[in-house]
Amino acid sequence: MANRSCQGHFILLGFSDRPDLERPLFVFVLISYLAALVGNLLIVLVSRLDSRLHTPMYFFLTNLSLLDLGFTSSAIPQLLVHLRGRARAISWAGCAAQLFLFLALGGAECVLLAAMAYDRFCAVCRPLRYAVLLRPARRGGLGATVFVLSVAIVLAPLSLILASYVLIARAVLRLGSAGRAKALHTCGAHLAVVALFYGNIVCTYMQPGGAGAQGRFLTLGYSLVTPALNPVIYTLRNKDVKGALRRLVASTRGDQALS
Repeated sequence: MANRSCQGHFILLGFSDRPDLERPLFVFVLISYLAALVGNLLIVLVSRLDSRLHTPMYFFLTNLSLLDLGFTSSAIPQLLVHLRGRARAISWAGCAAQLFLFLALGGAECVLLAAMAYDRFCAVCRPLRYAVLLRPARRGGLGATVFVLSVAIVLAPLSLILASYVLIARAVLRLGSAGRAKALHTCGAHLAVVALFYGNIVCTYMQPGGAGAQGRFLTLGYSLVTPALNPVIYTLRNKDVKGALRRLVASTRGDQALS
């Protein structure tokens, strides 16, 4: 009878072994999820509305924000339901769909981070040819690479990221202090995002017992915390984005005053 009662669905244990944590976790996850939604939607909006941000870097940043929106939304809403309700089951079809979306979008983000590493390589090591190397047709092609070749790809993009930064490091070592500071500013935000995303994955899946309670907490790192922090990393470090935000706010206030 027990087996038959579970036919057609899985029982998700989640954090049920720590019921005292479920309420604070619900608050933390909800706030982080809302921050991820608002931050990434704002990045997409600003990048599309401000013509000064129609450059290769912001093309990739917009795609990163769109991927983060889908990636975190593929699992977090159901986690919120489970943390607050008694229903802890998911149908087989729902589980398969959620797993497919989570892995596909996560794999796509790995490939996109590799494409962004190539963008940073061109900006630092080939500045005079940057506009030619990252012309719109090539940017579109790289974006399509992201979505076609994203299934089950994690280590290949990481290898490309590392190779790009080895070449960047070799170029930076030949620069003076001013050039090194500029290169660090150019690559710093992307490096921080890569470290957050891959760091959580490595800690979760490349240690013994990663599937336990510690593994579940670490999973929240790359599925929720990283998408929430990505917009903050790029906006706080980037004067172009902050300037675009100020212009957008000023334009909105001007329209309201006229109306």
